[in-house]
Amino acid sequence: MIAEAGLAALWLAAAMALLQLIGGLTLLRGGAGQLVPLIKPAAYMQGALCAFAFFALMWLFYVTDLSVLLVASNSHIDKPMIFKLAGTWGNHEGSMLLWVAVLSASGAAIAVLEKRVEAKTLYATLGVQAFIALGFFAFLLFASNPFERLVPAPVEGAGLNPLLQDVGLAFHPPTLYIGYVGLSVAFSFALGALLTNQVGPAFARAMRPWVLAAWIFLTIGIAAGSYWAYYELGWGGWWFWDPVENASLMPWLAATALLHSVSILATRNALRAWTIMLALVAFAMSMAGTFLVRSGILTSVHAFAVDPERGAFILALMLIYTGLAFVIFALRIGTVKQGEPFQLISREGGIVANNIFLSVILAVVLIGTLYPLAAEAMGDKISVGPPYFNKATVPIMVLLMLALLIGPMLRWRRDEIMRIKYWLIGATAILLCSGIAVWKLAPDIGIFPLLGIALSLALAVAAWLPLRGRKLLRTPLPVFGMVIAHFGIAVSVFGMAAESGFSKETLTALAPGESAEVSGWKVTLDDVKPVVGDNWVAVEGEIVVSKNGDAVVLRPQSRQFFKPEMQTSEAALLTRWNGQLYAVIAQPDQEGDGRWQVRLWWKPFVTFIWYGGILIALGGTLSLFGRMFRRAKKPAINKWQRA
Repeated sequence: MIAEAGLAALWLAAAMALLQLIGGLTLLRGGAGQLVPLIKPAAYMQGALCAFAFFALMWLFYVTDLSVLLVASNSHIDKPMIFKLAGTWGNHEGSMLLWVAVLSASGAAIAVLEKRVEAKTLYATLGVQAFIALGFFAFLLFASNPFERLVPAPVEGAGLNPLLQDVGLAFHPPTLYIGYVGLSVAFSFALGALLTNQVGPAFARAMRPWVLAAWIFLTIGIAAGSYWAYYELGWGGWWFWDPVENASLMPWLAATALLHSVSILATRNALRAWTIMLALVAFAMSMAGTFLVRSGILTSVHAFAVDPERGAFILALMLIYTGLAFVIFALRIGTVKQGEPFQLISREGGIVANNIFLSVILAVVLIGTLYPLAAEAMGDKISVGPPYFNKATVPIMVLLMLALLIGPMLRWRRDEIMRIKYWLIGATAILLCSGIAVWKLAPDIGIFPLLGIALSLALAVAAWLPLRGRKLLRTPLPVFGMVIAHFGIAVSVFGMAAESGFSKETLTALAPGESAEVSGWKVTLDDVKPVVGDNWVAVEGEIVVSKNGDAVVLRPQSRQFFKPEMQTSEAALLTRWNGQLYAVIAQPDQEGDGRWQVRLWWKPFVTFIWYGGILIALGGTLSLFGRMFRRAKKPAINKWQRA
């Protein structure tokens, strides 16, 4: 009965979304009938019903109810509990139900919390949210029912994809979905303000926390997914320019540009049209990512579905949502008043430059991701891999870093370059000195890793300069958040450049007792033995690594899963302050002489990539809490002043 109750809740939630949409349309047509007051209650009910449906599905996975097709296809009676629960969203239907549940909960939160925009704009925003939700309800109810029964029920279940049987599944997909849904809220706010002609600072202040929250969760999700792929796939890379990886990167790029634009609109009443456009583009990118992952047109370890019909359904939704949005934008943008002007050389000008560079990188990634698909549809087989993305995006990233060095030093509205000449001289000195030092230490380093290290060191200094002259205890949290986020970017870029420029790899075949060397580390294969897990068996290598008297045992594995059948590599990592030693053991050597294939990497400062991601998310979180705290204090101050 739990499955039937969850399905009934989905139908009722869809009915609430339809009521919410009709109420919003009634209001926009000038009516104020009986349906308009029902918009908020409908949003509350929709959120509650979707939450019930999702937790019902989670309960079915918890008890391993194999009479439900989704559970039987993605779980197993002997699977560890954490993977049973995470399996709720480790599949196509469950992940879409989580998507809709978060979307509906966000609509309910808007209805409860939002007080900064006019009622008409709020109702229009909720109407757009309902319009988005209805499409996904139709998708779940007619094309991807998560509660479909299976008769007869199997005895054990098919199990979860072994690549997903990792703690990363508990964090990576949910954080990405929350980020995607946050961008849908920004999309709804943008269209609501556009339809009611209320594009201004009040609308931007209402939308900004949602954009900031979405950006934080996207940052966490991408960083977690990067590290998960790094240690799980056994390929030694932290970013592969996989189309599905790009599907999460593109919304993040758009959200980063949108976050800066909406902040300018909220505080300086500028960039009105640019903010609306970026809100629409960011949601379009999240929809494109949803389509790529679930359409079946990609061959990827990340892809969820291989059903072209369901992919066509999502493609139709994407075209309807984005097509209508841009038509409304074209028809209504003329009604948006011009914001406050600013000079090219100003803080606003620096942010516009950053947004342009981010948009160019987004366009490059989008073209590189979609062009092979379009070419294949026309009969040509074209592969676009890391060489294209690296050569096309890295030069733009260098310009972006240069803009980050200068932009935060400029004043609002208008400024002069000569005012910051001493900082420019200092930044140039840091760039030259660090670049020369790195080149002297590593003459063979490539130009882009060299530039990346030099720019990251300069940005690491520049990030803290906005705090100069301030009393730290009185500095607003959003300022601290900006500083920490920019410093986090410097840390991540340093890690990326160092890993790219200095990584060393050794591929060898070792018998027990034999040794190899990688970047000063002596690596000895001590033993190879079988081990048994909950639902897998493995060959485990016992590898002793030593350097300067520091000896540590690593235990990489080559696992064989049975439900379903798949072989995976479990890398062993040794982390030091200046990098990681990465070890993978594979199959026995084909010559049959008792040797085992062992692959080793020394990756200098690679962990800085994820340390920087943590700092970026922390900076965003401080900014979000600072703005929430400031908003919570304002009513109390006003009440005290009235008294």
